[in-house]
Amino acid sequence: MKIVLLDALTFGETDLSGFEALGEVEVFQTTSPEQVQERITNCDVIVTNKVVITDSHMSKTPSLKLICVAATGMNNVDLEAVKTHNIQVKNVAGYSTDSVIQHTFSMLFYLIGHSRYYDEYVKDGTYSKSPIFTDVSKPFFEIKGKKWGIIGLGSIGRGVANIAKTFGAEIFYYSTSGRNRTDDYQRVNLDELLKTCDIISIHAPLNELTNNLLDYEQLLTCKDGAIVLNLGRGGIINEEAVAKIVDEKNISFGLDVLSKEPMRVNHSLLHVKNKENLYITPHIAWTSVEARDKLIATTIENIKSLN
Repeated sequence: MKIVLLDALTFGETDLSGFEALGEVEVFQTTSPEQVQERITNCDVIVTNKVVITDSHMSKTPSLKLICVAATGMNNVDLEAVKTHNIQVKNVAGYSTDSVIQHTFSMLFYLIGHSRYYDEYVKDGTYSKSPIFTDVSKPFFEIKGKKWGIIGLGSIGRGVANIAKTFGAEIFYYSTSGRNRTDDYQRVNLDELLKTCDIISIHAPLNELTNNLLDYEQLLTCKDGAIVLNLGRGGIINEEAVAKIVDEKNISFGLDVLSKEPMRVNHSLLHVKNKENLYITPHIAWTSVEARDKLIATTIENIKSLN
């Protein structure tokens, strides 16, 4: 069996040696669209995280039996074409749930606690010159008693809700699909969630129902002092609207995902004036050591189950 890993750089220093017991393995750190066909020629299994596999690739690779998507979303594979070519596709679901939940709170605490400001306040020597032992120029609020709105109540959204509840938050949710329901928390429409919640976190997939779900008009209705976190998919929030509103209104944003990744050169978000109210991480919520180990282990099991 010939196995080709097309974008191994996304796995970091994760041990990939388990693939070697399954057959002949070729590992590429990155693969451009122009390089895909040459690299998959005569292979039986493709392992891809974000590299796109098209109908044309499948047509020109008659040996291909399995495409392993080392991720949950499979939008980088032509799923209609795999049926035509009788090729199996297997993804990995749920591997990063705990990692994403943890990063949600990491982003929240960074913004609530004004971590950027206080870190610089101490390290630039300002604290050493203070006439008092503390600094209360940047007030922070407690989660207890606040309203937390969750957009997308899947496994990650529920996990965030459960932990937020232990902090004493009152939980509300909006189901983007309309299918997720629970009696544990109060279901509300999107308008009410945006207008009433102090903390809003997004854990939804990107689809026709969520694309540009939060544009300028919607974000403008958020409460003064609200914190909005996107750990779902880029494109759910209009980034141009975020860049504008963060300098117009007292709203903080935490973004782990963007509509185009890596971030565009000269992106408008890089030029906001109120930088303290904007926290961006480079799509890392899924990348805990444990999550990546589980991702690779499950991908290997997917290959073993090839029939």
